Amino acid sequence: MALYSKNITFYSYTHLKFINFTFNLNYSLKMKKLFSVALLVCLSGYIASAQELYMPRNIKAAYASGTRAINGKPGPNYWQNHGKYNMDIKVDAETKVVSGKEEILYSNNSPDTLKTLAIRFVNNLHKPTSPRGGAVSEDFLSTGLNIAAFSVDGETYKVDSKSWGTVGRVTLKKPLLPKSKITIKIEWDYPLSKESGREGQIDPNSFFVAYSYPRISVYDDYNGWDRIPHTDRAEFYNDFNDYEFSVKAPKNYVVYATGDFLNPDEVLQPEISARLKKSYNGDEIIHIATGEEMKNGKVTQQKDWNTWKFAVNHITDVTFAMSNHYVWDGASVIVDKKTNRRASAQAAYNPTTGTDFINSVKYNLNALDWFSNNWPGIPYPYTKTIAFQGFADMEYPMMVNDSQFGDPVFAQLVQDHEVAHTYFPFYMGINETRYAYMDEGWATTFEYLIGIAEHGKQAADNFYKKFRVNSYISDKSTEEDQPIISMSDQVSGVGYGNNSYGKASLSYLALKDLLGDDLFKKALHTYMSNWNGKHPIPWDYFNSMNAGSGQNLNWFFQNWFFTNNYLDLAIGKVTPAKGKSTLTVKNVGGFAIPFDVLVTYSDGQTETIHKTPAVWKANQKEVNVTINTAKKIKSITLDNGIYVDATPKDNVWELK
Repeated sequence: MALYSKNITFYSYTHLKFINFTFNLNYSLKMKKLFSVALLVCLSGYIASAQELYMPRNIKAAYASGTRAINGKPGPNYWQNHGKYNMDIKVDAETKVVSGKEEILYSNNSPDTLKTLAIRFVNNLHKPTSPRGGAVSEDFLSTGLNIAAFSVDGETYKVDSKSWGTVGRVTLKKPLLPKSKITIKIEWDYPLSKESGREGQIDPNSFFVAYSYPRISVYDDYNGWDRIPHTDRAEFYNDFNDYEFSVKAPKNYVVYATGDFLNPDEVLQPEISARLKKSYNGDEIIHIATGEEMKNGKVTQQKDWNTWKFAVNHITDVTFAMSNHYVWDGASVIVDKKTNRRASAQAAYNPTTGTDFINSVKYNLNALDWFSNNWPGIPYPYTKTIAFQGFADMEYPMMVNDSQFGDPVFAQLVQDHEVAHTYFPFYMGINETRYAYMDEGWATTFEYLIGIAEHGKQAADNFYKKFRVNSYISDKSTEEDQPIISMSDQVSGVGYGNNSYGKASLSYLALKDLLGDDLFKKALHTYMSNWNGKHPIPWDYFNSMNAGSGQNLNWFFQNWFFTNNYLDLAIGKVTPAKGKSTLTVKNVGGFAIPFDVLVTYSDGQTETIHKTPAVWKANQKEVNVTINTAKKIKSITLDNGIYVDATPKDNVWELK
């Protein structure tokens, strides 16, 4: 997500296969026994006794029912519901009202009979009566969603949305049976808020129109209907749906949207359409439309209204933005070297204020290439990405809504972070509302890793410590040391941001150090392959990483996700012996972190000994480090690197 929220500040700068056990036991016995016994895991000859990790009752039930499996994969009974959306949307640039008609073919793939529908409309956050995580100005407030018509399978429903918050409820006249479908039709309108947050008015003639349509909320295997209200802090959870949609916009407004652009020749003037198509096929950055051309009506077809059409399947959301004066740049890059598939990188920005965005396409070409071939090392899965100058520094499928900072280095980092979200949560359909660390932690990790490639390790380390770790480790409040596994929507204050971003990212980087790059990537790809296009939860991550690495890593996950640990090492004692010395390192904070032992000898020479988090497997309280030398030691320093120590003074030993 965003590195920060404009309206509510919550975080500042922000195979080796498991044996598939089949228990021929009744459901009750499964519930009692399945996760209370040690599971023997056969990993290509390697046998380990898996340490039990805490699971809430509903998660245990999901595994017991076979929708999820101990081998990290979706279980044999896994399902997820699906919507096919056909939408016609109109934006009135004068009244700032968005209106639409949509038809949803909704498939109930669950084993349950659904008697109600949960309808989610995030933009009701702007209603004065909706709950929010903090104060907002009057310009942020609006009247919210108005439903003009609602029908199910041709039968008219009287739906009064005036009392709805960000989630509404419709009782079905005929229950929706398992493995059956219904067709829902909705006509609606709502005003764009004057003050833009993740969406709204950017300026009087530029709009970022996100979360713009009522959608069926997620019904899943572990919680049923997702009815958690959106309060502008924790983020989103959507099904993978198919979309065909049109946006009707006034003359001279260019529409930028998720999905394949189906009709450029119908809405763009020939020269502009030709430039756009050229940008799809080459590395050269092209000015698809300049500020002067926008100003002089040389870009769109000169009809009073133009209808822009888009389509995309199996995606968690669609969004769009529009402006009558933004510059439009584009180019493309090969993201899959096996097939030579290209992805388009585009940018739309104000020619007078968007100085950061002059290089946005260049940044995106680099990011798409780097993410595709390094970390996570999976080809960018979409046809394009668009950087739009707005607010919120927020990711959407195929689009980012980023601020103008006046700092090109920071602007690139923010854009990298938002594009990294393509993989988490969009490639993986993550429940960000409950498990924000499953996407923000990974985006922060990839932001750091690409930062090393772009600016060098020292600069990346310094930035990471400054913006991701220092405020967390220097804040001794109770909120900071809540277990990462805590549900994100129930963690208060700064604890939310640091659990979701910094602490989670540190855990992923610690595991990378423990396993080494090759094995870590293999495990990560196992996880992503298992859950691409599906809805993983934390235990699916744990099990997938175990399977992909061929190791029982539950001790590590227990240490990082289920404890109140923090970052704090200390030198206990140094014991000299013949030909060697022994250093005792105490793990005061408890997290299994990597560290370097910096040894300075009396003759002025130095030595660095690196220890991975594996040293903490046997004893998480302290570890002895052997320094094999007959030389006299002058001093020893523990260097935790980006794992900033809460009490660095006790990380130094000097010969008295």
